[in-house]
Amino acid sequence: MKKALSVLSILLCSSFAFAQGFFTYIDQSTRFFETLNKNNFKEAQQFFDSGLHEKIKPESLEVMWKQITASLGNFESINGAQNKSQDSIQSVILDCKFKYGSQPFQFVYNKDAKLIGFFIVPAKQIAQYKPATYADTSAYKESFITIKSGDFDLPGMLTLPKKGENFPLVIFVHGSGPSDMDETVGQHKPFKDLAEGLATQGIASIRYVKRTMLYGQSFMNKSYTLKEEVEDDLQKALEYAHSIPEIDKSKIYIFGHSLGGMVAPRFASKNPDLKGIVIAAAPARTFGEVLVEQYQYLQKTSQDTSAQTKKIFADAIQEAKKGAAIKPNALPKDTLIIGLPVSYWLDINSLNQVATAKKLKNRILVIQGGNDYQVSTADYNLWKSALKGKNVTFKLYPMLNHLFSFVSEKGTSLQYQEPGNVEAVLVTDIASWILEEKQ
Repeated sequence: MKKALSVLSILLCSSFAFAQGFFTYIDQSTRFFETLNKNNFKEAQQFFDSGLHEKIKPESLEVMWKQITASLGNFESINGAQNKSQDSIQSVILDCKFKYGSQPFQFVYNKDAKLIGFFIVPAKQIAQYKPATYADTSAYKESFITIKSGDFDLPGMLTLPKKGENFPLVIFVHGSGPSDMDETVGQHKPFKDLAEGLATQGIASIRYVKRTMLYGQSFMNKSYTLKEEVEDDLQKALEYAHSIPEIDKSKIYIFGHSLGGMVAPRFASKNPDLKGIVIAAAPARTFGEVLVEQYQYLQKTSQDTSAQTKKIFADAIQEAKKGAAIKPNALPKDTLIIGLPVSYWLDINSLNQVATAKKLKNRILVIQGGNDYQVSTADYNLWKSALKGKNVTFKLYPMLNHLFSFVSEKGTSLQYQEPGNVEAVLVTDIASWILEEKQ
């Protein structure tokens, strides 16, 4: 069976697996369930600490597994996780997906990564994402499209207002890591909210599935850069936009979120005909600096003082600094640093996105949430200081997070599991900026 592990990332880059220890336990739990699924109960017994072998025999595991699969069906994948450490004990709660539904299980490991227990956890009713109330479905129409980029076909969505003509158009550019066209994170879909909210106010948009989401294997064991991850596909989306009859070709905008906002100035410098760019919750500092700040914040908020967790964060910080300081020819370009090849680090380190933005003649809107723990207001202030006096508008939303939904405090990635939408005021502000008469 092919394993499918979809753990919500707590980092700027969701492809980073900085918590190597934690993910070892997740992988161990997955393999344990896969072994049970194959009815290899004697082999499954070996996952347990040797002191438990007399208590947990293959026959007992067989009875237990048949009871579970009788109601849930065959095991399929792990879809989410949370963990807790205390001294040498590691506990992980995994949302396990079976053929007929999902069921959380708690797995408890000793310091040798051997099972000392696992338990059924009462399933909770998880609230689901709901479309934003400001989206008037009678005001726009949506059509599935395909962005053809080299050998890759990327599914996308064209959202067009129903009334009027010569619409401005926004192309959405994802943050780090694999992502669907809605930029789904937990129970949030910020690109869907923005597309429908802007269409309600007369602005068209294109959003599409990121290449790393569908064609992740094409990046395995290879050196690559932002060109392959982001820019090539964005260029093809821009070409597609120019083929749409209803669009005003002189009013095409790029909305770059997080990493997408870092890349937007460089992309605009190569496409001067773009009307403007939206730099949304994007680092003004280097990628490595922002990662280090994230790790330090997450370590502080975790309240986990175990030696194992301290080491995980210390190693992650060291690796982030290594990536930020890497020099050309120092290592082979396909060498991985926090899951990314050296070629990628060299490219992202060379962005100099603020200096590039200063040279642009395009319109620029910089937006930031004050309760964003992934990209802080320190970056917003750097953008504001550097671009002051240019054709730039700045908007800070004190109570919004990285996905531009309302939160009462910064928190962690757990906030994304609570349903939310991009705040209406932000959607209206973007629409007003695009539709300003003075443009």
